[in-house]
Amino acid sequence: MGFPEKIKDIRRQSLLSQTDFAKELGVSYSTVNRWETGKTLPTYKAMKSIEAFCSKRNMEIEPCIELWKGEK
Repeated sequence: MGFPEKIKDIRRQSLLSQTDFAKELGVSYSTVNRWETGKTLPTYKAMKSIEAFCSKRNMEIEPCIELWKGEK
């Protein structure tokens, strides 16, 4: 599973639309869409928001961070 699929998986496990996930992270819908389609990667600040989002929900984030680092 690559980074785009992992982000999509995190969002789906949380039962959120791209729009709602974007609001939770403080980014735009189009930003989440670009992450999920593999067009762009999150900034460091956005990854910290994703990490906090997952931490609040007791979701595994380490594989996502490692994928992000590997694709940078």
